Amino acid sequence: MLSFVVTTILALILYLSLTTGSATPQSSIFGLWSLEEFIFGIILSVITGFIARKIFIKKSFRMLNPVRWIMFIVYLFPFLGSMAKANFDVAYRVITGKIKPGIVKIDPELKTDFGISLLANSITLTPGTLTVDIDEDDNNLYIHWINVDQDSLKKKPVDPKYVSGSFSNWVRRIAE
Repeated sequence: MLSFVVTTILALILYLSLTTGSATPQSSIFGLWSLEEFIFGIILSVITGFIARKIFIKKSFRMLNPVRWIMFIVYLFPFLGSMAKANFDVAYRVITGKIKPGIVKIDPELKTDFGISLLANSITLTPGTLTVDIDEDDNNLYIHWINVDQDSLKKKPVDPKYVSGSFSNWVRRIAE
């Protein structure tokens, strides 16, 4: 029941934030939404809460902690910096032809599905890398990497810092 209520409230907050300013001055609630828009948002949020109550919030409510959201926002800065650096690296490799692509296996040592998904998406968004597969048994990631060097392949699985830098440490702070 608690997961239904939390999911419904979060869906309503998201809906209302996306429809802010949809009201006319004559028919508004708090000057931001029309009455019809607000009622539709409540109905849609209840439906979303019922459908997604087991998916969005499984066993723990730790991601509702505001400190984790602040950590996620802070994580965006090193992520965007790494993304800019990777853009230059990929451009350099394309221009010079120094490309040694391959698929490597990394063990990020993350336990939660959210942590694995966040890391996999961060890696995929970074130019030159692509998450190909996730081994659900031991949470290993298979990454297609534009520059597989022999030094990083000496250890099986490959150390995550070679592929994703400090992403796995940041994700561990946020999601676990």
